[in-house]
Amino acid sequence: MIRALFVCTGNSARSIMAEALMRKHGGEDFEVFSAGTEPRGVNPLTVKTLEEAGLPTSGLSSKSVQEFLGQQFDYVITVCDQARQTCPVFPGSHESLHWGYEDPAEATGTEEERMAVFRSVFTQMSLRINEFVVIARRTQTAAPVATN
Repeated sequence: MIRALFVCTGNSARSIMAEALMRKHGGEDFEVFSAGTEPRGVNPLTVKTLEEAGLPTSGLSSKSVQEFLGQQFDYVITVCDQARQTCPVFPGSHESLHWGYEDPAEATGTEEERMAVFRSVFTQMSLRINEFVVIARRTQTAAPVATN
């Protein structure tokens, strides 16, 4: 199983969407989590965006990256520039990746204008995660098997 952790500052939008998308696209091959360097709670427009896409939202919550210290991940992926600078180091062999996205939680205007930003970021993430899942599975399959 491939373990991935998505990290952003508030764990309210981008990392939550990434977690839900990776669970959908990765299926049983992935164990996926999200966390924030300064968790603020899940943004209601994040939930609305995920529900519009038909993705489950139960069990999604804003968590601190501190909860995951000491755990090993195959991939630690920051999805905002600030989290990239403040994300703690995780033990073990893994890849640290950075996928910078606009923060939809900072969008202003009417609810529909703000939802347009959430949908845009969601679509960008969905495309990238779909491609990433294929690559991560290939990499996992190609990894040498330890023998005793």
